[in-house]
Amino acid sequence: MKSILKLFILPFIILACTNNSSDINNKVDEASPDETTKAATPRLVIHGGAGKITEENLTPELEKAYHEKLTEALDLGYSILEKGGTSSEAVIAVIQLMEKSPLFNAGIGAVFTHEETNELDASFMDGKTGKAGAVAGVSRIKSPIEAAFTVMNSSPHVMLSGEGAEVFAKEQGLEMVEPSYFYNEKRHQQLLKIKERESKGKKSASLKSNQNDYKYGTVGAVALDKNGDLAAGTSTGGMTNKKFGRIGDSPIIGAGTYADNSTCAVSSTGHGEFFIRNVTAYDIAARMKYKGESLKVAAQNTINNLEKIEGFGGVICLDAKGNFTMPFNTAGMYRGWILKKGEANVKMFKN
Repeated sequence: MKSILKLFILPFIILACTNNSSDINNKVDEASPDETTKAATPRLVIHGGAGKITEENLTPELEKAYHEKLTEALDLGYSILEKGGTSSEAVIAVIQLMEKSPLFNAGIGAVFTHEETNELDASFMDGKTGKAGAVAGVSRIKSPIEAAFTVMNSSPHVMLSGEGAEVFAKEQGLEMVEPSYFYNEKRHQQLLKIKERESKGKKSASLKSNQNDYKYGTVGAVALDKNGDLAAGTSTGGMTNKKFGRIGDSPIIGAGTYADNSTCAVSSTGHGEFFIRNVTAYDIAARMKYKGESLKVAAQNTINNLEKIEGFGGVICLDAKGNFTMPFNTAGMYRGWILKKGEANVKMFKN
């Protein structure tokens, strides 16, 4: 009888051990130095652009200014989430704060086109509903990210551009400004420098070698709220000296921004043409959904693919379990995260 019981019980013992081992492996797989193994909320991750961001290129004063502004943004967003605010509310508030800072290539820090104007782009996506909104090539809407959010909520469309987007924003009661509101002397001088070089017939050996001049950086945020809902948003002034109404990846859902509760929320920054071709933000989510890759592995593989075709930049990613990662292939990326009140983390350089 005892022998029969042993034969009956043994398979269940083996099965239980196998299942426990699998669970342990999965937990280890999800954990990493820049991710959290717990699904506690809220979570907030932000970026302020990627490029030639090195200690040599930043004065101590400027480094301090970036650190303080990114910390302010993280504290603001977390305070919203901590009080029960939605991930959408946190993302919008954080990006609006950065749009108002001349430190970043968005809002009043936006770069200039070849015609010496400012054309701004932004997009937003809700991870719970899958709804999204975007604006492109606008110059009179004070907060492009608010406009993108409004397109999502108050329009049957996903993307509006130029004058039409501005008419819509005005009808919706959004704050409008004169184009001069976005004028920034530092950014104007960056444009003049490039145009002077062009007039002399001098061209860059590569766009990557002159990231400071072209200023590809955007601002973006991804958040997870107490309801377990994700949201992502991105806002930019685009590329210095852009011509012919050029639009980058930032307002394009799936390229510059993506959010899905079942996978992750992503905001991108970098050379937009490559992010569009690779559908970078969605590629990360697709790798998780269809290949079963962890957030960190999926994001790094996507950045590796960009590298292969000489695309450069970075992404911030957050999943519904609270895991996050921030891979990039440039010298630096302004980035930060916060998991607990009063404990904002900010990084700028590669290491």
